Amino acid sequence: MAAPGDAAVLQARQAYVARQTASLDRAAREVPADHVLLPYVEFWRLMLAGRNEDARIADFLARYPDSRVAETMRADWLKSLGAREAWPLYLAEYPRLVKPEVVHQCYAYRAEWAQGNRRRQREAVALWFTGRDMPSACTPLFERLSEAGLISREDAWRRLRLALEAGNPGVARIAASALPEPQRPDAALLDQAGRDPARVLDAGKLDLGRRADREIALYALDQLARLSSGQAEQALHVRASQFTEEERGIAWARLATWAARRHESAALSWFQRAGGAATNDFQREWWARAALRAGDWQAVQQAIGSMGEATRAQPVWRYWHGRALQATGQRENATPIFLELSRELHYYGQLAQEELGPVMQAPAGSNKASSDDVANVARQPGIARALALYELGLRGDASLEWSWAIQGFSDAQLLAAAELARREEWYDRAIDTAERTREQHDLELRFLAPYRELAKQAARDNQIDEAWVFGLMRQESRFVSVAQSSVGASGLMQIMPTTARWIARQLGIKRFHPREMQDPAKNIRFGAYYLKHVQNTLDGSPVLATAAYNAGPSRAQRWRDAQQMEAAVYIESIPFAETRDYVKKVMSNAMYYAARFGQPSVLLKDRLGTVPPRKSAATAAPEPEAVLELGRAGD
Repeated sequence: MAAPGDAAVLQARQAYVARQTASLDRAAREVPADHVLLPYVEFWRLMLAGRNEDARIADFLARYPDSRVAETMRADWLKSLGAREAWPLYLAEYPRLVKPEVVHQCYAYRAEWAQGNRRRQREAVALWFTGRDMPSACTPLFERLSEAGLISREDAWRRLRLALEAGNPGVARIAASALPEPQRPDAALLDQAGRDPARVLDAGKLDLGRRADREIALYALDQLARLSSGQAEQALHVRASQFTEEERGIAWARLATWAARRHESAALSWFQRAGGAATNDFQREWWARAALRAGDWQAVQQAIGSMGEATRAQPVWRYWHGRALQATGQRENATPIFLELSRELHYYGQLAQEELGPVMQAPAGSNKASSDDVANVARQPGIARALALYELGLRGDASLEWSWAIQGFSDAQLLAAAELARREEWYDRAIDTAERTREQHDLELRFLAPYRELAKQAARDNQIDEAWVFGLMRQESRFVSVAQSSVGASGLMQIMPTTARWIARQLGIKRFHPREMQDPAKNIRFGAYYLKHVQNTLDGSPVLATAAYNAGPSRAQRWRDAQQMEAAVYIESIPFAETRDYVKKVMSNAMYYAARFGQPSVLLKDRLGTVPPRKSAATAAPEPEAVLELGRAGD
């Protein structure tokens, strides 16, 4: 129900987006003083007024402490204070910022440095070691650290290498500026190494007696390996003796990683040539995946054992470590790993539970919020603002406000908030909130099933599993019927326009327009049809069909092996992180939905099954229009 002043709030929002100060001021005067969204209206006015309104901003922060708009305002204000080098005020306000960005950290270290405080210089130096571009506010900090001898020449080489590993030659040039000019890599050769690596390596312009030219050569080999393992291997053999032992290991690790992501058999031997000390954790993960595809459980153990502690502690590598121990006759060491994992509500927890057998059952998730708890949560100011924003159709602001409001909630409060969101048919917030609980769980809230009759009918019409349809729909949209991706996919099952037109033709529908995908009934019907189609073209495998739904049938086909393989291994070695995570979550979701719908009990391993050998079957189904490339951003 609309509240007095709602229309004025929307007008204020529109004026803010259009940057029309006068219109915003007029609309603001029509918003009642007790309106739940008054803080937003004041926030919009201040944001248009400019960052230099220090007194007004300080007053705003004092009146709305601990709110999401205060955090946003404070973050923006601090950037202004830092740019003006207003260090005393910056240092007074910075500790109140809950989630500082890198730019805030750089300003904070500069402020401390300006006041003679160097106690955190080690933390400041740590910001240097990244292959990513850094905010311009960090440049003066790095310059001071370098002048003070806290960033050494070796540190400059290290960041240069990190930048080139990340495919950021521009950042590498920034790192090189910390070196004496005669030692720096040639900028033109560095650029050419990215565009035409084979030519740079063959042109005879590199003097591998110079460290700078060896770094260019390593980068060129990496770029060449991205295109062709064979060419890169040949080029490395020719020049191997001119690299140091460490550099040879780095080169082999980079070649091995690209080969592993293309599922080439040479990858495993190249990782062995690299040696554990030459690889980073991203590469070690691909070493483990190559070993999984080869069925080499000793190498799986070796790769996981060489990972850093944080990476090794992730569920994925705990599970495969347990599997490797089990496969090499160390069942007694694998059991505690599986037992701990089985208590966690995710894909690997389900697989671990199945390794233990029926004796140890995972905890039930049937905790329900009381009506009083739901009412208490609804009265919290942040929740009230989030719901008001949602009612006005300001979904982006509403979701951000909701996420801010529930941080720090207990499990009981989270379940109450999730139930409140469910009652408001705000399904994505209900699921997201229910997923945050640590000890008390409500699986019905985590795995909501709206649009049940539509999905059941579509599954029946296409002779596919209803739980699978729900598992995919939950992952695609969290049941937001108006969901629209950045690349144009829309609706509950996130169907691309080209795919929707193709499905319409297959179904004999004339005068179709992709905007019809906002209709839940049509979207589910189209999505289920396409899912069944790709399953039929991929030997009936639900795993291959799920991968195809996300990345396209030709890729799902290409990622198969010449031999049959365990589907869990196929999933683990999908080259794209997005698709790899997607398939795991869809198949895991399906298990929970199957239990919710009272389907006969089936193990996740059986649901995954095996992936048949690769075939060169063509399909007329369209590929996703959001092209995924085998680049660093793909993982």
